[in-house]
Amino acid sequence: MSLSFHWFLPTYGDSRGLVAGGHGTAMSGDRPASLRYLNQIAGAAEENGFEAVLTPTGAWCEDAWLATAMLVETTETLKFLVAFRPGLVSPTLAAQMSGTFQRHSRGRLLLNVVTGGEPHEQRAFGDFLDKEQRYERTGEFLHIVKNLWDSREPFTFEGKHLQVEKALLNNHPDPVPPIFFGGSSAAAGPVAAKYTDTYLTWGEPLIAVGKKLDWIRGLAAEQNRTLDFGIRLHVITRDTSEAAWAEADRLLQGIDPADVERVQANLAASESEGQRRMRELHGGRTDQLEIAPNLWAGVGLVRGGAGTALVGSHEEVAERLIEYSRLGITHFILSGYPHVEEAYWFGEGVLPILEKRGLWRRSVDRAAAPVGTPFATASTS
Repeated sequence: MSLSFHWFLPTYGDSRGLVAGGHGTAMSGDRPASLRYLNQIAGAAEENGFEAVLTPTGAWCEDAWLATAMLVETTETLKFLVAFRPGLVSPTLAAQMSGTFQRHSRGRLLLNVVTGGEPHEQRAFGDFLDKEQRYERTGEFLHIVKNLWDSREPFTFEGKHLQVEKALLNNHPDPVPPIFFGGSSAAAGPVAAKYTDTYLTWGEPLIAVGKKLDWIRGLAAEQNRTLDFGIRLHVITRDTSEAAWAEADRLLQGIDPADVERVQANLAASESEGQRRMRELHGGRTDQLEIAPNLWAGVGLVRGGAGTALVGSHEEVAERLIEYSRLGITHFILSGYPHVEEAYWFGEGVLPILEKRGLWRRSVDRAAAPVGTPFATASTS
């Protein structure tokens, strides 16, 4: 088994403390998400051997398509896991954008399809479908996109929510970008099973994650399909367990109780089943945050979406990741505060352990990359 590790690109800003908000709630960090800073994070991810960076989507962050496109020329091998909402762009345009991105990035696009779980934010974008209808539309959207990627003839489709007539791409994406997708509600499962390549979950205790993966495996089997699985987690990894937990305590002490109250009130209105599960892990309390060995729910006090972190020594964090991999997870999408520094803590501390155990290797050997002057004339001597 070879595990894939991805990092996160916080296009709302970064900080040495936890950045409050997200998923329908306003947020910003005291390190602004300037293009210069995003380049630093992308560079740190690439230098440390991460395969891709996930870019979020929503009113609380920058547009993922534009932000990642600006980083293509300043990176070499790093891929971009672009999150977007299918209700906010036509399927034909999304299929075309994917082809454009693949050509100009030389095949470095991955897609994260986000149906959307905050009704007030969806309505702000002009989307007034309810939750069940949004998942229906996501299925139709992916049906159209995948047909356009495959078809060399005009494609017509008339669904309940989407219609296209004689749609055809002039340039098809090569390679076709894999589709990542997450959702914990009953309506999400069939969409994942039928259309997606990698099913994503947020970090929960092993038993809960295992049950969710078994659920999706069963649905995929009904479609005669087999999916990959991924998990979204934060990490706080240090040379010793004591140092890691001291950092978690520092982050916790820096949380403003007013931010906890504000964010939790907003997240309580979310229609996301995954968000409900994240909130239940901590229940708004700060005294019982280690919910499983080395799994800390403190991030979720002030941040929507992924709310748990693996905290511990490099060896402990590596062991917890291996436990998740035994459930079938092969993609790990990670982040930490601040994102530049934590990428190095993980890349220099945890990845070498996994490499020694034969569970990870760099996709590109940067030390062996050719060095020379472009277009230089070869010596004839």
